[in-house]
Amino acid sequence: MGENKEYVTRTDELGNIHISEDVLAVISSAAALEVEGVSSLAGGRDIAELLGKKNMTRGVRIQVDDDGVQIDMAVMIKYGYTLKDVACAVQEAVATNVESMSSLTVKCVNVTVGGVTFEKEPKSAE
Repeated sequence: MGENKEYVTRTDELGNIHISEDVLAVISSAAALEVEGVSSLAGGRDIAELLGKKNMTRGVRIQVDDDGVQIDMAVMIKYGYTLKDVACAVQEAVATNVESMSSLTVKCVNVTVGGVTFEKEPKSAE
C-alpha cells in the first residue's frame, strides 16, 4: 500500500467519497492496540520504522470488494492473557471501529497471533 495507494469509492447524493485503504488500516491498528492484552502489531520491520517513524499499517492487510472489507492483521499479545479471548476482542473492536468510522461493511477480521511479549523486569539498584 506504499506508493500505489488503493481507494474505496462510495457514491452518495452529493458526489463520491474516496477512502484510502491506508486509512482503514490505521483505524484497524488503533482499535487493536486499545484492546487489553495486545502489546503491539506484529510484522516485519521496514525502513520507516528503522528511521524512527511509526508505521501504523504494519501487520495489517486490507482487501475491499463489493461485499465489504476483509481485514487481516497480526498482533503480539502480552504474556498472561488468553490468546483466544484477546484475539476475539481484537476482531470485535476492529470490526466495530471500521464500520462506525467508514460506514463500510466488515466481512471478516482475521487475527494472527505473531507472538507473546514479556514485560521487562525493572533493574534493581545495587
